[in-house]
Amino acid sequence: MAGAPHGPDVDVPDLAQRILAGDRQALARGITLVESVAPAHRVAASALLDLLTPHAGKAQRVAVSGVPGAGKSSFIETLGVQLCEAGQRIAVLTIDPSSPVSGGSILGDKTRMARLSRHPSAFIRPSPSSGELGGVRRSTRETMTLCEAAGFGVVLVETVGVGQSEVTVREMVDCFLVLMIAGAGDELQGIKKGIIELADVLVVNKADGENLARAEATRMEFAQALHYLAAAEGTWQPPVLTCSAATGAGVAETWTAVQNFFAHAQGSGAWADRRRAQALAWLHSLVEHELREQFWSHPAVQAARAGMEEAVVAGKISASAAAQQLLWTAQAARAK
Repeated sequence: MAGAPHGPDVDVPDLAQRILAGDRQALARGITLVESVAPAHRVAASALLDLLTPHAGKAQRVAVSGVPGAGKSSFIETLGVQLCEAGQRIAVLTIDPSSPVSGGSILGDKTRMARLSRHPSAFIRPSPSSGELGGVRRSTRETMTLCEAAGFGVVLVETVGVGQSEVTVREMVDCFLVLMIAGAGDELQGIKKGIIELADVLVVNKADGENLARAEATRMEFAQALHYLAAAEGTWQPPVLTCSAATGAGVAETWTAVQNFFAHAQGSGAWADRRRAQALAWLHSLVEHELREQFWSHPAVQAARAGMEEAVVAGKISASAAAQQLLWTAQAARAK
């Protein structure tokens, strides 16, 4: 398999140079490496990221989130083709639901985005969510770094569409674009306040044909709702737009709104603040993940875990007390 790492003997410097030169096979292999949970691969992935991180950070990172059925893939394909035809190089990272049997991606965005996948200026990478909350993978940040180092100027992240937990992706991107649709019940009742409050641009998709009037009515309702969540003076006021991924209407205007947001964020200093927050969130996430991995893999914890879990399930001990005992077990073992 061309994209798979071949054991621990990965020539990391060579792989890094090929990624920097824009080699797509090398990029695919590097992404597979950073997605791997094998200890040997994690060491190689860390070394690869060390080499590529200084060359990343220049792309515009945009998340496309929203309710299931909002047409995220169709929107990204239409937008992506427009951007490519305008001379942009774009990377699309799609986080798909995982198969409960194989753990692999159920949906295939290279199939769903057939037109965009054929464009020489586009790179599409579908990845299974592996059941991780937040609508993104833990390695999504690392994958973005590799794509930026490979020279892609725009990175679009399509999330799973799991609801409010998708706000996790907000820590990874510069612009959080939320797609909504009309005719999905009471629109105002359907507003997920947590996700709407974090939206930088809000778009009602499928504004075409007989649905055009309903989409415009929905846009006005969302605009009114956002009015009650008005930002402080001088801060960005998210616009509410309509578009049709099917016809392309309003998609260019949506991207203009994204660019207006970037200009405002850079002028106000919010861009630098967000990038700083992204870097720290990545650091904290990696530390927490590594500590969790080390804790559960500790021999003393492994030996005590089954019995402790059975005691909790049986109601013989509280989960809090069991957690404290497992932590004490790990600390005592390390102290020896």
